Amino acid sequence: MILSFVEHAGGSPEEASLESLTLARELATATDTAVDAVAFGAEASALEDHLGEYGVETVHRVGDERLDTYAPEAWAESIVQLLDATDPEAVVAPGTDRGQEVLAHVGAKRDLPMAANCLDVEPGDVYELSRQRWGGSLVEHARLDGDTKLLTAAAHEFSPETAAEAADTAVQPFEPTLDERAFRVSVDRVEESDETGVSLGEARVVVGGGRGVGGEADYDKLETLADSLGGTVGASRAAVNEGWRPHDDQIGQTGTKISPDLYVACGISGAVQHMVGCKGADNILAINTDPEAAIMQKADYAVVGDLHEVVPELNDALDSTS
Repeated sequence: MILSFVEHAGGSPEEASLESLTLARELATATDTAVDAVAFGAEASALEDHLGEYGVETVHRVGDERLDTYAPEAWAESIVQLLDATDPEAVVAPGTDRGQEVLAHVGAKRDLPMAANCLDVEPGDVYELSRQRWGGSLVEHARLDGDTKLLTAAAHEFSPETAAEAADTAVQPFEPTLDERAFRVSVDRVEESDETGVSLGEARVVVGGGRGVGGEADYDKLETLADSLGGTVGASRAAVNEGWRPHDDQIGQTGTKISPDLYVACGISGAVQHMVGCKGADNILAINTDPEAAIMQKADYAVVGDLHEVVPELNDALDSTS
């Protein structure tokens, strides 16, 4: 059996978890075995209504009200105990902050290696795989050995795909034995943002601004462009460091990783850290005065010009067609 760690919001699976389920199902097909899922929280039972079409036969809902909020060590210890009970061949998690952290704890507790950010996996007695390293700037070919293979799926590299045949999914409660030491680190509260509209990570169009925007007030024209395209605004780390945009708007390795249909990068040089965050974009349009800027070399379309002239022209053109 291949066990997939599924993150969810109110019983609805997160996009990244559906991506990692695609990898889990590929491994299950190659090894002629089943796909199960493990999930936390009282609302995890609702996953039964969603995961059957992705080939999941059993959802192991970890029961303990203390686990309803995120507690990395406790979640990992629960999965370790589930491994002892079910003996899966591999555990696949999404390449999210939580997926990486929980599986790293599992590896430490079981003295097992973990392969993060996998792009392609060939199962066998030893798994042959390729994975992203150094923020996606290089691809490593590696071999993963261990009684249970632990790996995460690189973000935006696997499309969520339903199974050829839907499974008749069942929910099976699992009750771990946990002491209070496992809860030394846990989420104490969640503060909801006042922001409305589509989130940066889910937007189909993103307009990003970097140091070339020039200041906080100059993002107004980018906001107008994003509104016209039905998208949202993001920023480079340089702009966030200047205080022009909040950290939640940062695109990059230490910010949000985006995968829109279109990313319009305005006044952004294209440092490696930023490109890691936008590499999932289907199309990149770069606007920059420097034709030699790194992002201009990686963009699908490029406009050599001053964004303060180009963006207003785009806004006027879009306004005239609306």
